[in-house]
Amino acid sequence: MFLSPQPYSKVNQRTAFTLVELLVVVAIIGILIGMLLPAVQQVREAARRVSCSNNIAQLGIALHNYEFGHEHLPPGVINPTGPILSQPIGQHVSFLVELLPYIEQSGIANRFDKSLGTYAPANAPAREQKISLFECPSDYFSAYDGTAGLTNYAGCHHSTEAPIDIDNNGLLFLNSEISYSDIHDGSSNTILMGEFLGDETNSLGWASGTRASLRNTSPIIVIAAGAPANPPPAIKLTDVGGFGSRHPSVTNFCFADGRVSSISNGIDTIVYQNLGDRADGAMMGEIY
Repeated sequence: MFLSPQPYSKVNQRTAFTLVELLVVVAIIGILIGMLLPAVQQVREAARRVSCSNNIAQLGIALHNYEFGHEHLPPGVINPTGPILSQPIGQHVSFLVELLPYIEQSGIANRFDKSLGTYAPANAPAREQKISLFECPSDYFSAYDGTAGLTNYAGCHHSTEAPIDIDNNGLLFLNSEISYSDIHDGSSNTILMGEFLGDETNSLGWASGTRASLRNTSPIIVIAAGAPANPPPAIKLTDVGGFGSRHPSVTNFCFADGRVSSISNGIDTIVYQNLGDRADGAMMGEIY
């Protein structure tokens, strides 16, 4: 008996990908991921920058609360004599130690005896504490040998590069007790504190009122992407250095009126120095 051929069935059609098709799909997915990565990194950095601004804002509130209670801002550093040298010798109690009770760190404050000095063995357990509020999430320093907790935030002691001493023109300097009536240029035109690049290899920690927690409005330190995390070490023991950050193109600051602002790293030098001087008499107008 002759059987007629069966009609063509779709069941017999090919349903799998060829190797070439699979490679094309993988290549397209890889290209899409490559295009998305920069955007994801930008979003992450934006979040870190906001977190950094929040840290500075909280420290600004703590400084204002201190001023409300004492009728003056805290001393940038407590020490019998000046200028302050960047070495672990002396009392060197930083303004961040004074702020501990105002940032919910009374436990550390109660274990820190300011009369003994920052580097006294009795203060070592408190001095070595790592406080997240003091660190910018965008900075890369992470080495921690247990001898000192570090900080990315510093008070402004002077408008130009100069040793930390009693005659500085900023708001936080040696044995300073600046009240708001002393800020002749206006609190909205004067930098109170800002962020700087961390240096775990050459820092005496947040408790030390040296260049470890005080900076000036000399040129903003800019480090290119991929460069080492640590800025160049100070040349002299009296060197202090300027502010700076790893945020693209900007550095975060808190002004004396409590406002947090991101200043362009390309800001005019004279304008920037005027912001660091509490009584230069300059007519600032619209700065940004």
